[in-house]
Order: sequence, then structure tokens, then C-alpha cells
Amino acid sequence: MPHQPLPTNNQAGILEPPPGSDSLYPEPRRLFENHPIHLRELRPLNGQSILSARQFSLAQVVELCKLAAVLEKVEITPYHPLAGKIVVTAFFEASTRTRTSFESAVLRLDGKIISIPEARITGAAKGESLADIGEMFNAYCDLVILRHTETDAPEQILGRLRVPLINAGNGTGEHPTQALADWYALLKWNNALAAPPVPGTPKLQLGILGTPGSMRAVKSFLLLALRFKDHISRVTVISEMADPFGQDLSEDLAGAGIDYAVTNDIQHHLDQLDVIYMNSIAFLGDSYKTLDARFKLNRSSPLKPGAVILHPLARKEELSTDLDDTPHNLYFSQAHGAVFIRQALLTAVLGRIDRLPNQVHTVD
Repeated sequence: MPHQPLPTNNQAGILEPPPGSDSLYPEPRRLFENHPIHLRELRPLNGQSILSARQFSLAQVVELCKLAAVLEKVEITPYHPLAGKIVVTAFFEASTRTRTSFESAVLRLDGKIISIPEARITGAAKGESLADIGEMFNAYCDLVILRHTETDAPEQILGRLRVPLINAGNGTGEHPTQALADWYALLKWNNALAAPPVPGTPKLQLGILGTPGSMRAVKSFLLLALRFKDHISRVTVISEMADPFGQDLSEDLAGAGIDYAVTNDIQHHLDQLDVIYMNSIAFLGDSYKTLDARFKLNRSSPLKPGAVILHPLARKEELSTDLDDTPHNLYFSQAHGAVFIRQALLTAVLGRIDRLPNQVHTVD
């Protein structure tokens, strides 16, 4: 069948971003128009557990983002990609955006949800092991999405789990699907990131306000940034910590050969940064802590013209609401797009990419 134009959001019945917002919502269509989705890059994800940002290749990230852009523009539910599939969202740690965006993604794909919104309603409250819970999940569902306060929780549940697992945040470990949402927002903002760099094109100065070694979302964002290293001239980490990485991240940075610096002087670097990723909340031990909270951004901050800010949310005082209605705001687009990148990932992991509408331009 010839490639047909896809409908717009309004034609598809998908909600536009919140009315009255002047925030930056890049157009998804530019990511996939004249750029077919290469299914050969996505097929290896079929049946895979998603535990770390490290497991994605650059090509997989790009193709997932292209598929997410399609899903943001087309009403996918009538095609029933996940019909007959049951997903358990097992959230042993508090969540708003991650749990609801995953559940929205499953429902938009016509899958079904078994929702566990907190640990105290599970057998874990009676001392049941995650391994035993995983054994039970095998009979109940086709995929598990897990968030947990313990960093080794994915390893524990995988001891018995035989269906795919998606890590939705594990202690101080990682948050790989948040990183996909982060880079989906950036690829919509700058489509050139989805292709090899053109010689002579300026590269991005990437700034991180936070401590990647202790903040799982920041860690996963940085790990995916290494996949885009050819588009990045320098990474500047602004942190209160002398060593904000830890050994494993330091090895990743060294292996990538990317130019990076660590500083606690925000004023000296802020006006040089094209992309600023920030966070302040970290789960350390048994409670949430606020790290690097003295690094704050507001409308009077000396931001580079055209610079954009990313934040995984929830925010506290580090990111002022007076930036919400400025072009620096990419964090609302980042949150808005999370449901579509998670739809793309679920479609690939559950082996349903062949159920995409015929008008979606794909190649093998």
C-alpha cells in the first residue's frame, strides 16, 4: 500500500498540549516525515527486559523516538496493538507521572492493566520476597513494570520472573524510560540529533545540574547522552559533590571519550549551555533527600538565548515556575511526550510493531 499522510492531532482526536501554555512544544512530525522507521533496529527489543539506558544503541533510541513521534500524531487505539496483552504496573515506591504515563500508554494501545500503586497492598507488606512475587506474576501478565526503593530490586524479581521487566526506577540505580522521554523531547527540539552530524555544524554544550551518581534519572540521561556524543562538544556537571559520578559512570565517560568537566560554580558556566538537565530529589537509603538544591534557575538566571531546560519532575525550589511560560521550558514537552515513547517501547518489547497502521512508513 502506498505511504499515506498521517492525520493531525485534531483529526486523530488526541489532546493538544494544555491550552494557554506558551511553553515549547516541538512538532513531532518532523522526526518521521520522509524518514521511515527502521524496524530491524527495534525487533531485537522483542521479549527483552529493559533495565538500563546502557542497553540501547543509538539507532534504537532514534527509531524509538521516530515511532513515538508517529504515535503522538495518530490515534493508535483502533489498531489494537496490545490487544490480549496484560501489563502489571508494580510500584513499590511513590509515583505520579511514571505510573500514570505507563498505564496511559498501555490503555492507548488497547492493552489491559493490573495496577499495584503501592507496596503496602502487596505480599511484600507481609514479608514476601520479590522473587516469589515474580513467580506469581508469570501467571498473571505478559510484562511487568517495576518501581522500587531498593537498587537491586530488578535483580531480585528477575530471579523467578520469566516475562519481560521494565525498570521504572530502582533506588539510586537507573530510570531508563525517563531517559528515553528526555531524549525524545530533545530530538523533537533539534531533529539534527537523529542523524549523523554535518561537518561544521555547532555541537551542543550540555549541562547537568545534579549528581548523576545518586540521581537515577540524571544517571540514565547522561548514559544516553553518551550515545549522542558526536553531537556534543562538552558535558558540564554542576554539583556540590567533588565526585558526582561514582566509579561505573566515570568508566562510561572515559570509554566514550567525551569532554566533560565538574564544577560548583553555576554562574561561570550557565550562559554557555545549550541544554540544561536538572533535578534535586534523590532517594538515598530509606528516604528522599534534596541534593544540589542551591543551584536554582529562574527567569533572571543568565541563560543562553535559545537554551532549553529539562527536568524529570517533581520539582521543588530549584526550578522556578516563572520559567514555565518562556521558550526555555522543554520540561513540559518532556513530560507530555513520555506516554508516547513508552507506547513505542511497549510495542517493541511485546513484539507488536507489525500491528502498526499501514500508513506508518516503515522498512525492515
